[in-house]
Amino acid sequence: MASIPHIDMSRYDQDFDAFVQDIGNGYASFGFVALTDHGISDDIIHGALDISRELFALPAETKNKYHLAGKGGARGYTPFGTEIAKDAKHVDLKEFWHVGRELKGTSPHAQLLPNIWPEEVPAFKPRMLALYEALDTLGNKVLDALAVYLKQPRDFFRDKVNLGNSILRPLHYPPIVDEGTPSVRAAAHEDINVLTLLVGSREPGLEVLAKDGSWIEVSIIEGAIICNIGDMLQRMTNGVLPSTTHRVVNPPLPYSASSRYSIPFFLHFNSDVLIDALDSCVSDSNPKKEAAITADDYLMQRLREIGLIK
Repeated sequence: MASIPHIDMSRYDQDFDAFVQDIGNGYASFGFVALTDHGISDDIIHGALDISRELFALPAETKNKYHLAGKGGARGYTPFGTEIAKDAKHVDLKEFWHVGRELKGTSPHAQLLPNIWPEEVPAFKPRMLALYEALDTLGNKVLDALAVYLKQPRDFFRDKVNLGNSILRPLHYPPIVDEGTPSVRAAAHEDINVLTLLVGSREPGLEVLAKDGSWIEVSIIEGAIICNIGDMLQRMTNGVLPSTTHRVVNPPLPYSASSRYSIPFFLHFNSDVLIDALDSCVSDSNPKKEAAITADDYLMQRLREIGLIK
């Protein structure tokens, strides 16, 4: 394939049945799609990207005030060179900030920690929460369609992600000062979660692994949001919906001399959801591959593998 499938989100309201088949077939064949006409305004997207640039331009000592040692980067700042892809030998060339679900009152799950907000950048909180809410809503629409595609009720996923530990991650890949470094901006990996929705960056570097073993470059199409299947949904669908390997490679000059910014939204199941293969995804030709596990146990297992939990 020359590119990932494009899915028109306006068809969710206009022709839901056809939309279900298009998005389901797109994911089943590739694991990645580009969502167009999704309804999230440019003001929300560009406002979040602009304020991310302001945040990461703060001095290192200022950003490090918001790093919580021993918390696995669950909220707040994670310094450059901390995360490493599963089975990789070198750390990724990135720094990031985690924004979680903003709750009122007592948290129903211990995993839903309070957010940490940088006092030096007051506009960061409202802009990030606006993008969080918009992407959470969009992700639920994608899951509605996938539920029907998987022969489940349309609202099957709604009460399984409504209190999930979903994370918005403003990312900064600084300029590459050592062109000979063995590290890359993000080594080949699969996402842990249910769905990932990505906004930004127009710089080259994102690549996805095709079934024939070739790497396909994915540019962020103007106005589109890239959305891919994560390992949790792959596990629940017994591999019917694949979690596709992807990476962010170091681009050539002049791009490598500039920063790269993007903001993925990692949509998660509620912590107590049991991830087990759906009956509709198990057959004689596709027997059940993995045992059931709770979303929280699976997340902790994977966070240890990528170095965020020691």
